[in-house]
Amino acid sequence: MEKLLVFGHKSPDTDSIASSIALACLQTKLGKTAEPRRLGNISKETEFALNHFKIGAPELLTSVSEDDNVILVDHNEPDQSADNIKSAHIYMVVDHHRVNGFETAEPVYYYAEPVGCTCTILYKLFNQNNVTIPADVAGLMLSAIISDTLLFKSPTCTDLDREVAEKLAKISNTDINSYGLAMLKAGTDLSSFSEEELVNLDAKVVTIADKIKAKISQVNTADIDDVMTRKAKLEEAMNKDVESLGLDLDLLLITDIINSNSQAIVLGSHADLVEKSYSVKLENNTAFLEGIVSRKKQVIPVLTSHAE
Repeated sequence: MEKLLVFGHKSPDTDSIASSIALACLQTKLGKTAEPRRLGNISKETEFALNHFKIGAPELLTSVSEDDNVILVDHNEPDQSADNIKSAHIYMVVDHHRVNGFETAEPVYYYAEPVGCTCTILYKLFNQNNVTIPADVAGLMLSAIISDTLLFKSPTCTDLDREVAEKLAKISNTDINSYGLAMLKAGTDLSSFSEEELVNLDAKVVTIADKIKAKISQVNTADIDDVMTRKAKLEEAMNKDVESLGLDLDLLLITDIINSNSQAIVLGSHADLVEKSYSVKLENNTAFLEGIVSRKKQVIPVLTSHAE
């Protein structure tokens, strides 16, 4: 087989980048030619992890063609993937999200589990193939689990995520709590980002109940009020996306990683879906969502259930 390109979703988070690097490493050790790629800019949190473990960022990939052999990690939905993804040959998928709109012309290796992080699944794949995980890659995989589970506080976190994190910490000689807090705090420094960048740092476009095109973005912070001082300009950036992407709903979650709550800014013709889903009233396009921190478990399925 020709070279495999391994990449996660657009607006990549730490799991998307770490999974791409880890799976490319595994495939290479299994005798294949595989290279990690990214579909967007690196966040400060991910940059912190890459620098800490001295791993370079993957090259940027903008689109694929029918000549490309690819592996998808941390996603499966075409709208979240590389441009022209349906024309490429998909060799494998490793994911921990819902399956939606995914189809291939040929059989495919598909590994998916309802865990908190793709790297948790990848740890098992390394073991199943009797491949030792390099210390630096193990540290990056640990970073992904810490990120996706908000240091095990997210409702998406499972016992397996915690177990794998402990093993990766031992391989990489990393103190989970001290390193994890430092990494998460690095990701909350939003001062250098424009409002357009903020609403696209960690964003996913999804179709809810087969009828509502929604963009759900999330930024982590230690101070919600600090981010909300930029509300007017954030709304300007969101309105541009509503127009350019033809969105029915644009939802930005400003998530407090210390207290595990989120402030939501909501725009679009279906903004009332958020009110209905969480029994809140939007005031000036905003609502406080107590205890809501997970887009995958507490937002997308909740919006979907109330849209039907």
